[in-house]
Amino acid sequence: MTADASGPVPSPDDDVARLTDAQRSLRAQMLATEHWSLLASRSTTQSEVLTRIAIFLTLVSAGLVTLGVLGNATEFRGWFGVAALGVLLLLMLLGVITQLRVFNTATEDLVYVLAMNRLRAAYIDLDPGIEKYFMMGTTDDMSGTQQTYYAFAARDRSQVFASSMMLILVVHAALVGLFGGALTYALSASVGWSITVGVTLAVAAFVAWMAWGYRGYFRVWRLHEPLRSSAGT
Repeated sequence: MTADASGPVPSPDDDVARLTDAQRSLRAQMLATEHWSLLASRSTTQSEVLTRIAIFLTLVSAGLVTLGVLGNATEFRGWFGVAALGVLLLLMLLGVITQLRVFNTATEDLVYVLAMNRLRAAYIDLDPGIEKYFMMGTTDDMSGTQQTYYAFAARDRSQVFASSMMLILVVHAALVGLFGGALTYALSASVGWSITVGVTLAVAAFVAWMAWGYRGYFRVWRLHEPLRSSAGT
């Protein structure tokens, strides 16, 4: 890295201009070490939550197949109703645990991105000439994170709706609706009421989880104070 690279003049509060070449080299090594640590932590977290999702979807599939087998064995009579409610309740509780972990992971991932964007900004402070080579964001504000998540265009809603978080949200909302509908049918024996209650609960669960996720996302921004912001923000 060059000590005399052309670029923005450091602010009075910045000590980069006073560093020797050896100190710059040491700082670059420390920043790189922290960067690799963040990358490893982010990768581990993503791998763990994807495994959680796969386990949950496997259990849902196994649970529904089990209900089908029990239904054929009992001709959907006798204790089948109790067994169905028990299986659906268990799957719904597992869905809550998985959904919470997915949302927590999304927040953690945002924090990892903010931290790595901040490190890229520190690289630029050491050598302003390398800024043009960074494709990911170099500011730890909302614009910087959006550039890191999707560098080639503005991040739109399609990325949210195509995410693993949305997949689990839809599956879990469907389980809530199935459980509510099954319980209603067990109490009233009315197909119409069962469908109405099931659909209502599924939609309510979907909206409630979406609101929960957005609150968690914007809570990060309320607590976070960027060190460097994009131009015009």
